[in-house]
Amino acid sequence: MMRCVLIGMVGALLAGSAGAETVSAAQSLSLAGKWTLRQVEDPSRPAMEMTVPGGVHTALLEAGRIPDPFFGQNEKVIQWVGKQDWLVERRFTVPADLLACRSVTLRLEHVDTFCVISINGQEVGKTGNRFRRYDFEVKPYLREGANTISALFRSSEKESEERARTLTREIPIVDNGIVPHINLIRKPACHGGWDWGLALMMTGFAGKVELLGADLARMDYVTCDQKHEYGRCGVTVHTVVTSPAGGETELTVKLGDIVRRESVTLQPGVNTFSTELTVLRPNLWWPNGAGEQYLYPLEVTVGEASLKRKLGLRTIEVVNQPDRDGISMTFRVNGVNLFCKGANWIPCDAFMNRQTDERYADLLNAAVQANMNMLRLWGGGQFEADRFYELCDELGLMIWHDFMFSCSLYPADKAFLAEVKAELTHQIRRLRDHASIAIWCGDNECIGALTWFEPSRKNRDVYLIAYDRLNRMLTETVEELDPVRTFWPSSPCGGPGDFSDAWHDDNKGDMHNWTVWHENKDFSAYYNYKPRFCSEFGYQSFPSREVALTFCKEEDLNPTSPDFEYHQKNKGGNTRILETMSRYFRFPEGTENILYLSQVQQAMAIKTAVEGWRRLQPRCMGTLIWQLNDNWPISSWSTIEYGGKWKHLHYHAKRFFAPLAVVAVPADNNRRVEVWAINDHHESVYAETEVVTWTFDGKKGDPRILSAQLPAHSATLVQSYWVDEFGSEAERLDRFLALTLRAQFQGEAVAFKNEWLFNPYKRCGLGNARVDAIPSVRNGKWTVVLTTDKPAFFVWADTPHIPGTFSDNSFTLYPGQPVRLTFTPKGDTTFDAFKSALTVKHLRQTYR
Repeated sequence: MMRCVLIGMVGALLAGSAGAETVSAAQSLSLAGKWTLRQVEDPSRPAMEMTVPGGVHTALLEAGRIPDPFFGQNEKVIQWVGKQDWLVERRFTVPADLLACRSVTLRLEHVDTFCVISINGQEVGKTGNRFRRYDFEVKPYLREGANTISALFRSSEKESEERARTLTREIPIVDNGIVPHINLIRKPACHGGWDWGLALMMTGFAGKVELLGADLARMDYVTCDQKHEYGRCGVTVHTVVTSPAGGETELTVKLGDIVRRESVTLQPGVNTFSTELTVLRPNLWWPNGAGEQYLYPLEVTVGEASLKRKLGLRTIEVVNQPDRDGISMTFRVNGVNLFCKGANWIPCDAFMNRQTDERYADLLNAAVQANMNMLRLWGGGQFEADRFYELCDELGLMIWHDFMFSCSLYPADKAFLAEVKAELTHQIRRLRDHASIAIWCGDNECIGALTWFEPSRKNRDVYLIAYDRLNRMLTETVEELDPVRTFWPSSPCGGPGDFSDAWHDDNKGDMHNWTVWHENKDFSAYYNYKPRFCSEFGYQSFPSREVALTFCKEEDLNPTSPDFEYHQKNKGGNTRILETMSRYFRFPEGTENILYLSQVQQAMAIKTAVEGWRRLQPRCMGTLIWQLNDNWPISSWSTIEYGGKWKHLHYHAKRFFAPLAVVAVPADNNRRVEVWAINDHHESVYAETEVVTWTFDGKKGDPRILSAQLPAHSATLVQSYWVDEFGSEAERLDRFLALTLRAQFQGEAVAFKNEWLFNPYKRCGLGNARVDAIPSVRNGKWTVVLTTDKPAFFVWADTPHIPGTFSDNSFTLYPGQPVRLTFTPKGDTTFDAFKSALTVKHLRQTYR
């Protein structure tokens, strides 16, 4: 190992100019493009094209060999695909310059999953783990000019079944899917189906397939250690390269304006070099809403190999210490305790080729627009592509990163542990320099799974020992490769070394709170819990009409039709949505109103939880909604529909996650209502809160105005009222409270509005409001001005089949207070098309 030291000033670049990570070699050849696909068991069937990166299902769909698995119940009729073996191959030309290199490596990333690779008829390597990177030396198998590469993909489902037959004891998995032993192989668990996703056992190349030539060095990994003290940041850059034969060359490290060059001696095989630099007065990276996302350009070159990426300088620690309420769980960034606001992330599409940079950008930007600062990358999915993490760096989205284990028990034999060790060694080295990654977590709900299955309940010690072996290996691997970043054993859990019940114990650790959805409790049940950090909670809704029509015919647009029910993967989910509707609302007329109201009540449920828990800070310091996105069109917990359309919930999240907010919560068995003001900013803010009584026919009472100095990063109780102050029980059936927070922050006026109802909407005599909408073009932007003669609730502006987002939506509209919305289209359309498509709905219109 060689160590170099340099101290200097570094110029920072804003995230907006950040580019993707690039790795360069002496010579390289991408094998992306058109390959030929054949079914091994039936070679008589005609071959077809398969695009790489891409998978078998996509090729079959494009060739018309399978129906769209998203439509109707077609998922059932395409399951044969995952049970087959498939052969893909292509011809390619090797130039003389590439073949002249001392070494030529075939590098494969995200291979799904069991594959034998041959070049010119000779086997060069095998893969067996979706989460590993494979490097095969292939120069001896290549020839100048025309070459052939083939990949024989063995069925992952058959492989899992064969492994299950060799077990001496059952290793159970949750019954969310239809592939019963997917936990025995290293592949995304959700490929076998989940309670929000279809079973699509993807097969193919999900990542790069390329040849890398090297004379002196092949770039393998670059990782950076940071040490912040006394207004400076020490950065140690570790460079790992493989040299075919060794030799003398130059190592160059550039960090911003600092450039360091050093002569180095390469030994044959793996070489590691360390370069120390010190950045004076660094520009720090901050999460969304807390500051800028400064990213420094980093470039490392060894011989002909180089790597370029962006590096954010920051500290993140998880404060997990005893306090008066139990044990804290607080994310401290650059010395500041931040409330984490966000959602859970699942793979953004069931088809690997549709998981594009554009899809990432759309969803992640939507998270930022909703004032989120954290996403939890869930353990039943996958390690995402590079662009996902780069965008999170650029946008300021912290990542709670599960390792890929979920809702199951797992093997703990030497071969399985070695496979997992290899996968994590690669993934941690690959990902650890991303400023956005805030925490590594061992798994999703695997501790709880010990109590879910009859075999593990009867013989808990045996299964617990197996879990401990796996979890210890995860812990030790993180300690070895990324010792500064916190490793959290499981989600949920009480914390390192504490595997107690984190579904119901709210005094420590992170909680998964499913009391309202799975236990069918009222929304008010959220108030009974005071979590330290709630990393999962959610409520389902139906999709919108336009999304539902992508999976069913017009005549089947009904929540109880067979095709509609098929697009509900959580048992009893549709019934629960409809039953809950009758608790809070007058039952709607017609399917469209049912779909609308399901999204209203989903928003209301999550709003109840988030507002109740945000006001508990610093006891509660995080709320992550389950879930941000869908991977196909379905009834689910998502805030954003498949295809990118925001649900009511996502618009509400933009408000209930706002940095300055006012909320109302019940107290003393609903005899009092408390008004709280929340300030997430680094500075104290002077704010004025207004509480006004409105009647449903539009009569406004006298305002009650209170002023308060809101400390930084705080929730402040502004006032507590007895509900009797607002009239008798009968009078309150005709009244609600309008809350407004006004403040000046950094020279700009802030006005945040909210509401509080004394009774469920179904008991209230809502006014039959007339809402008028006037669209226009204003300063080059498409706008619509909304007015009303009576208070109108959950006012919903929509543009069916014209993708885009409004500046606000699903809000309360008041007489005499017009609201101007701005519409931002996605894709090509015209203002006339927007104006023609525009519709406006509110709650009172859903029933007679």
